[in-house]
Amino acid sequence: MPSLDKFIIRGGNRLSGSVTISGAKNASLALMPATLLAGGSCRLENTPRLRDISTMSTLLETMGVVIRHPGTTLELDTANITSFEAPYQMVKKMRASFYVLGPLLGRYGQARVSYPGGCAWGPRPVDLHLKALEALGAEIEIEAGYVVARAPRLEGCDFTFDVSSVGATGNTLMAAVLAKGTTVLRNAAVEPEITQLAHFLVRMGARIEGIGTHVLTIEGVDDLHPADDTNIPDRIEAGTFLAAAAIAGGSVTLERVDPDHLSTVLARFRDAGCSVDTETDRIHIHSDGCLQPVSVTTDIYPGFPTDMQAQWMAMMTVAPGRSIVTDTVYHDRFNHVPELQRLGARIEVNGNSAVIHGSDRLTGATVMSTDLRASASLIIAGLIADGTTEVLRVYHIDRGYEAIELKLRNLGADIQRVDSEDY
Repeated sequence: MPSLDKFIIRGGNRLSGSVTISGAKNASLALMPATLLAGGSCRLENTPRLRDISTMSTLLETMGVVIRHPGTTLELDTANITSFEAPYQMVKKMRASFYVLGPLLGRYGQARVSYPGGCAWGPRPVDLHLKALEALGAEIEIEAGYVVARAPRLEGCDFTFDVSSVGATGNTLMAAVLAKGTTVLRNAAVEPEITQLAHFLVRMGARIEGIGTHVLTIEGVDDLHPADDTNIPDRIEAGTFLAAAAIAGGSVTLERVDPDHLSTVLARFRDAGCSVDTETDRIHIHSDGCLQPVSVTTDIYPGFPTDMQAQWMAMMTVAPGRSIVTDTVYHDRFNHVPELQRLGARIEVNGNSAVIHGSDRLTGATVMSTDLRASASLIIAGLIADGTTEVLRVYHIDRGYEAIELKLRNLGADIQRVDSEDY
């Protein structure tokens, strides 16, 4: 049963101080199943303590992986894998669980993985994953809601992704590193999380060229060995705290962050009237809370990330004037709109675009989280809303943000987590 906690936010406080950005959730969720490719112990530093990390850990433990997570160090021992199945009751909780398909098939020649679950919005089919794995020689059948894949040994191929997909690129890359011969993946994703995964695989003994580009060339090897790695900062958490500082006003420094991963996002914050300065691993943002309307269109990296559109929309609700948020990645990712409207936001949705008519105020109300990033948008809006905002179902936010209320409170926000009878 998910936690029934809720957040109570009293808006109006300016934010100031510094906040340390945690390790990247999405990178961790790729690195963890990658350890299945070699038998032995791996240490992944800077791994956040999140519900999604716990879910992936539990899934890997059902396969025989021994896991410890002291502090921010995640230790995984894959010496004794006993199962090649990812059951429905585990995979339905999180789409990233589907990442075990590639490494299981690549190393063990078999896998039985349930169709994935995750956030409650949008069809995100796994067809790209399956087409790529079939190109590598896998025989794939669908049995009672499970993907059953078999291959004595995968063989290299030249494959072009119809869409530059992070999930499909990661899954195929993990399968290809142990395939016989050369694999070329074209139109591959270049998100920092995929680059991190590729570098980790090289540390394990994989041979990969073109890392960070849309063409990856993999020379298959016979086996890999365990390795350690340090996770990258979470660029979406960083962007969320930038949005919180921008809407509430004040001066905030983000510590342990990579500004290069946020170049497009930072440009839009400057367009909105914020002062943004960067150092090697810091971002300083100053805002007087008087925002300018700025339209954004989501795109694959290095474009504006779809995982930031809900937070940006929350900002634009108090930027007087008209702005448009268009999501070209997921066309129906607007479950947060009705909840923002409960706070007084003026938003019209037309297809995959939302037109925001910004005003100078929002009013506190009770709202309900529907997914991870929608939760973040409601918290951001609550920071500026008059009166009290209650955000229900915060277990969604716990999937991807580490103690967000504590970090915000340390910056001066009036936010509390309390038990809730509401669900």
